[in-house]
Amino acid sequence: MLDLDIYSNIKCPKCGFEKREIMHENSCQFFYSCNSCDFLLKPKKDDCCVFCSYGDVKCPPIQKNDKCC
Repeated sequence: MLDLDIYSNIKCPKCGFEKREIMHENSCQFFYSCNSCDFLLKPKKDDCCVFCSYGDVKCPPIQKNDKCC
């Protein structure tokens, strides 16, 4: 069985603020509001979620090589 990393450090592209967050194991997160500047992060083109775009660890569905949400 694959060990999933459910923590990712997500970094705001606007202000550079970084925060460690817990990711859902069976779903993707499409929006994330920066805790510092309130900028609304959305996935980049061809990414399934904000963690795949702005986190240091890809989301659990991608880690499992599953279809993304």
